[in-house]
Amino acid sequence: MIPAKNMKSDTERLEHEHTPDAIAQRLNSNTEHQGLGDFVLGAVDGTVTTFAIVAGSAGAELTAGVALVLGLANVLADGFSMAVSNYLKSRSDAQLLERYRRIEEKHIDKAPDGEREEIRQIFAAKGFEGSTLEDVVNVIVSDRRRWVDTMLAEEWGLPTVASSPIRAAAITFLAFLLAGMVPLVPLLIAPLIGSQSTFLISSICTAVTFMAIGAIRGWMVDSSMWISGLTTLGMGGAAAGLAFSVGFLLRQLTGA
Repeated sequence: MIPAKNMKSDTERLEHEHTPDAIAQRLNSNTEHQGLGDFVLGAVDGTVTTFAIVAGSAGAELTAGVALVLGLANVLADGFSMAVSNYLKSRSDAQLLERYRRIEEKHIDKAPDGEREEIRQIFAAKGFEGSTLEDVVNVIVSDRRRWVDTMLAEEWGLPTVASSPIRAAAITFLAFLLAGMVPLVPLLIAPLIGSQSTFLISSICTAVTFMAIGAIRGWMVDSSMWISGLTTLGMGGAAAGLAFSVGFLLRQLTGA
């Protein structure tokens, strides 16, 4: 049974979220959650690839110093590469959006009656009819920006606001850098904790990081934080296990 205090809190929160000001703010906030994918992408890849180097080095019985150098090089180079890739992707998405915006602008100029009919059919399919349908059509086509935005969203399934390429790249790089450094911290203090404990402590730190990333993702999308955390941990652990196996196998083959 849900405690009365929690029920009251949920009710108050729901009412607050549906006040006129809250609704207006939410509807006008087109980029509120768009950084989540960039964060998860950078953090997961940064942790996986860096710990894969640590695990591979452990499998090959390389020294902590060598693993640290390889790991730091990976964090900086691969993190920058991912940031550039995400920047180019976001920029391409923005350019694609502008291309279709120009197409709709041209169609409105060249065939306004046809574009008006498209609006009519789109909203007729949503259940509007009669004078109400005509009023909706008239309101939309009376504002050129609104008309184009409606066509982008309804005909092409595109967002009306593009994400910032620089913001996407920055979030990806910072997430990669911060999460990717976690497996390397034990290597920095290897002389203090002993080489035998380094890989174990790095594994524990990495596992906690995977769980945290997954839990954050679960919290943001309102799903089970435990399931999301364990899923992320399982995927990352599989990648680490593969890297360790490759390093161990290569050491056996080369006799190093």
